[in-house]
Amino acid sequence: MKVNMKRILLFLIITYAFSQDWFITNYEYGKMLYHNPRGISCAKCHGEKAKGKIIAKYYVTKKHKNGTVEKILKVVKAPNIQNVSYDELKERLLHYKYLSVMPKYNYLTKEEIEALYLYIHAQKDKK
Repeated sequence: MKVNMKRILLFLIITYAFSQDWFITNYEYGKMLYHNPRGISCAKCHGEKAKGKIIAKYYVTKKHKNGTVEKILKVVKAPNIQNVSYDELKERLLHYKYLSVMPKYNYLTKEEIEALYLYIHAQKDKK
């Protein structure tokens, strides 16, 4: 009887260990998704700490009525997303908006979006 109890206990411990997500935390999973979300990395536009960064710079030419030509520098900058709410993050990831530079990530699961949210919000506490 003691041998069977030991085997049962060992089986329960192994089963419990494999049923847990102890091998990767939500934070670690969010970090992995932030840097490689099976598409364009969030860090490419929003930066390592999700504070936003300049994506592109370009010039437009403006002709004035007096005949002069002026070159105007335009800057495309991704926003700081550290304080974005969960619902807003989910909306921006899943739904494309006309004329948006932000790509659509409609293949992300609810759990992946939650992990991303956790990672992004943890960045505001880091220096």
